[in-house]
Amino acid sequence: MMSDSKYIEIFNVAQSFKTAKGIFPALRDINLNIAKGEFVALIGHSGCGKSTLLNLVAGLTVPSAGTLIAANKEIAGPGPDRAMVFQNHSLLPWMTCEGNIMLAVERVFGKLETREQLRARTAAALELVGLSHAAHKRPGEISGGMKQRVGIARALSMEPKVLLMDEPFGALDALTRAKLQDELLAIVAQTHSTVIMVTHDVDEAVLLSDKIVMLTNGPAATIGEVLSVELPRPRNRIELAEDNHYQQYRKAVIDFLYTRQGHVEKAA
Repeated sequence: MMSDSKYIEIFNVAQSFKTAKGIFPALRDINLNIAKGEFVALIGHSGCGKSTLLNLVAGLTVPSAGTLIAANKEIAGPGPDRAMVFQNHSLLPWMTCEGNIMLAVERVFGKLETREQLRARTAAALELVGLSHAAHKRPGEISGGMKQRVGIARALSMEPKVLLMDEPFGALDALTRAKLQDELLAIVAQTHSTVIMVTHDVDEAVLLSDKIVMLTNGPAATIGEVLSVELPRPRNRIELAEDNHYQQYRKAVIDFLYTRQGHVEKAA
């Protein structure tokens, strides 16, 4: 029987790519367990394989070695149990917000539910991210932050067991990013989704996560340290700004990135 501490299991995973200069080893010896309902941040310098690892969990690529398991089943390809949110919202510009979400809903539930039920799912997803009023607008008619919320709604509309996020707020201004981080905290509290998110932002990682997975510099990157963030939920960014535990977690991540793994940045 599967333990909640092993909802996602990653065993001895390595990933290499063929290039014009030969084989490039992106990841090596990745071993990680993620619990059901856990929020995990992947952090590290550019080129450390964060997105590569996320794509492996998504089933978009196959590992060169090792095994990935989700809910006791080997990950052999993409599936509706895992939904991805990219830094680029990837919305179809000629379709409305509602239409973009409806595409995902139809793909997952189209053979099981009536048209009315599919529309209800779409409406519920838009309501979850506070965009019911923008249902009939096209991506070109809404802000960058709203587009990203539609992307999140599209992923959540599929009722995934695992939500995968590749720097979803990286291209947004600081105020919009903070607002969406707070909204994501509220959404995850409601949906109880298991979340794996790639980020470069130390404060974002500490604010959102239950566990921060810190990767060493590439090539052949691996997990250097795993930090459990034992801050009570719900979390309030204003209150945490003065919290000693929050500051200690933040310092631990910064120490890993810029003291223990900082030589690459200094040489750049």
